[in-house]
Amino acid sequence: MLTLLPTIILRHRRENLKKCSLRGLETRKDMCFLTYPRDSLPDLSDYVMLSMEGPELSMNDAHCGIFLLDSTWRYAEVMAKTVPQNIAKRSLPKHFKTAYPRRQDDCSDPERGLASIEALFIAYYLTGRDTTGLLDHYYWSEKFIDELNPDLKHDKSHQHEQ
Repeated sequence: MLTLLPTIILRHRRENLKKCSLRGLETRKDMCFLTYPRDSLPDLSDYVMLSMEGPELSMNDAHCGIFLLDSTWRYAEVMAKTVPQNIAKRSLPKHFKTAYPRRQDDCSDPERGLASIEALFIAYYLTGRDTTGLLDHYYWSEKFIDELNPDLKHDKSHQHEQ
C-alpha cells in the first residue's frame, strides 16, 4: 500500500481565519499547516505545488505530496518567491468553477481562481486521495459540488454535511 506524504499548507500569518476556507482541517493527521513567514519549509523534493502554471495534476502525481499556499492572491505572489524554485508546479483543469463569492482583482486569471479548499479537494480527487471530510466545514460545498462541478459528485468518499 502506498504511504502518502502529508499535505503541507503554508498559510500567510495575515490570512483572515474567519474567511479561511481551510478552517477546521488543522487537526487532520494527513495535513501539516505552517505559518508564513514564521515557519521554515521542510524538504519539498517529493512534493508538487498547486499553481496556476505547470502541467495539469493527474494520477501520475499520486505518489507526491501536495503543497499549497493559503493566502490572498497578492500575498501568494510574495510567498511563492520563498518556495524552492525546483519544486514541480501543477495546475488544475481549467473547467472547475469556484463557489466562493469574492472579487478576485489580484488573481492573474479570475475565471480560474478557486478557494484553497476547492483547489485542495480537486487535487485530492485527481490524485485518488480520500476526500472524506474535506468539505465538511465549507459553507459553499453543496454549490461547489452539486451545481458548479457535478463531475466531482461521483467521488464516493466525498461527504458533505448540511
